[in-house]
Amino acid sequence: MSFAPAVGSAVTPISTHDPVNAQILAVSEDRIAGFHREPVAEIARLAEVPLATVIERLRAMLVAGTIRRIRQTLVANDLAPGALVAWNVPQEKIDAAFAYLFEEDPFSGHVVVRSTDQDTPGSQYKLWTTLKVPQGFSMRKHAEFLLGKIGAGHFKLMPAHGIFALGVGHVRRREIAFGSKGESLAVMHQIQVQELSDLEWSVLSALKREFAP
Repeated sequence: MSFAPAVGSAVTPISTHDPVNAQILAVSEDRIAGFHREPVAEIARLAEVPLATVIERLRAMLVAGTIRRIRQTLVANDLAPGALVAWNVPQEKIDAAFAYLFEEDPFSGHVVVRSTDQDTPGSQYKLWTTLKVPQGFSMRKHAEFLLGKIGAGHFKLMPAHGIFALGVGHVRRREIAFGSKGESLAVMHQIQVQELSDLEWSVLSALKREFAP
């Protein structure tokens, strides 16, 4: 499930620094794998906090804005072809290009401006994005369309063949010392695009919905 920190105040403790809240978030941010019929109950079990308390704290933090959303995080890499794209954009156009890709293009994500102090191979590619298009559509054709929209000179399209899942535990990360290693090696997931039925897409859309307080 995905949780994004912010700030707020209420009678029920809403700070991520509250020990009980931190215990709940350390689990719920990125420790629930797979699908569970009762995901909040699974959070309570792993966090060793009563279910009623977990619901109370999550609701309070959501209402206060301490967390922006509560939802299932889906690993969607097998649902559509994706790639990393490096863009060669003139310096004077980078801000506008960043804004367009971030705000206007629904198929671009993780828009990043790369900084470098040296003239090294590849340093002309300062704007990087991820790109994912619906099945049946061409990533290259969409990138060529974007090329004209953002005024880029050219681009490098690097399709994803395998991925590693990275934890996003904002709260849990506070306790992790620099240089720490996981208990087991990361396992690469090989991309194999799957075709879903209309019913399966509907089910995924329902699972992806954000929880209301």
